[in-house]
Amino acid sequence: MITILLITVPLFSGIASFFIREDRPRRVLMAACSIFHFIMVMALLSFYGREHGVFSQWFGFDNIGIIFLLITSILFFGASLYGVRYLSDEAKYARARAKSGGLFSPEAVFGGCFLIFLSTVTLTIASRHLAIFWAGVEATTLTSAPLIYFHRTKRSLEATWKYLLICSVGIAIALLGIFLLTVANNNQTQLFLARLIENAGCMNRQWLQAAFLLLFVGYATKMGLAPFHTWLPDAHSEAPSVISALLSGALLNCAFLGILRVYQVCSVAGLGHYCREVFIAFGLLSVIFAAVFILRQRDYKRLLAYSSVEHMGIMALGIGLGGIAVFGALINMIGHSLVKAGLFFSAGNILSCFKTKKIDDIRALMSSATRRLGILWMFGFLLITGTPPSAVFFGKFIILRQAFLSGHYLISIVFLTALAIIFAGMARIVISMTQGEDDCRPRENNSYNATGFTRTCLPAAFFVTALALGLYFPGWLTDILRAASRSLGGA
Repeated sequence: MITILLITVPLFSGIASFFIREDRPRRVLMAACSIFHFIMVMALLSFYGREHGVFSQWFGFDNIGIIFLLITSILFFGASLYGVRYLSDEAKYARARAKSGGLFSPEAVFGGCFLIFLSTVTLTIASRHLAIFWAGVEATTLTSAPLIYFHRTKRSLEATWKYLLICSVGIAIALLGIFLLTVANNNQTQLFLARLIENAGCMNRQWLQAAFLLLFVGYATKMGLAPFHTWLPDAHSEAPSVISALLSGALLNCAFLGILRVYQVCSVAGLGHYCREVFIAFGLLSVIFAAVFILRQRDYKRLLAYSSVEHMGIMALGIGLGGIAVFGALINMIGHSLVKAGLFFSAGNILSCFKTKKIDDIRALMSSATRRLGILWMFGFLLITGTPPSAVFFGKFIILRQAFLSGHYLISIVFLTALAIIFAGMARIVISMTQGEDDCRPRENNSYNATGFTRTCLPAAFFVTALALGLYFPGWLTDILRAASRSLGGA
């Protein structure tokens, strides 16, 4: 019952948002629905393992899914609160644009798509049928695309089309993988995950290998693994920062879950080694790609986008290495989602103050007028690059330790070198933005209150949570992560 509520309440609330004429009640609905979703997830955790219903064969949460759901709910909860303030400030700054043209106002589209996006992500994570999972991933693309186009600029339009086209190609490849999975399963059309795992030993291994590769490439396109990541920097850069946080922290994870579901089937079928090699190859390639492109960045939102490519690569690498590294990959995923959300909120505040995304145009964030922004920007940089103690640090440390212990010395050296390059590249940019002469002050007549309490406390809360997880990991969360790790062949 709770699962159905988690899917349907945001869906119907999102549809209703399109028809609410006043901005204030629409914003209240967006925040209230996200809070409701978070409360329901907490309730689900309380009754975890005891919920059974009519649709439990189709929808539900296992040890892996519940982690993804928890992260998603926390991010939407924080994003809705930040979004209420963001939309209020945006309306003051661009009121004329907000009411121009179209059947629905841009804010109505934002509010409606935001909640339907939450519904589709939840549906995808809850799905226990791989065809429905595929449909859910496609639905997340369609519902998030209007959010990227919120600012109605040429660049945001280009980024939206790029996002739609590339992800559609990826999802088409994944569909072909679904067809091959059916062939591998002796032409049985039922794609329930539990039955696939149960029948995995009887599947045709050659067809299953081909199906895994196609599904991996298809979902990796949505996940942002290199070299399929080309939509990601543009979309993250042009979308409102609150949406960039959701794309990076929730949407990419969603696609990652699709790969993990197929990996579960392949592991039982005896293809674990083959799959892990694919994970290692694309994971390491993504980290190297990120290291190269971060060094040459001129746009701080694109910088964060390439950081997401890096962390998707780290997670894939952790799964590929197996053992305790799977546990590390899951910890890294939690830490990355929390910290990246805080960083994108901070980037949104900087953009509101300076009206530019160019790194060279921003200096002295640590000065008195923007000190809160500077502290948060520096704090977020330290956390995302894995400075101890934080969840990101422990995730990277566990993966690197497993790489050395399992004898993957070359991979360890390449991985460590790429991380060092990324740290140096990001440090150079962050230091240049926070230090220097106080000659790039926020523009006059700035109607935003980007340095105010509301817009700075939320990124701070995400950062503190990620830091706290580095100091203390709750026992119940550790148990779920260990169970999820074992389900994925880890320790």
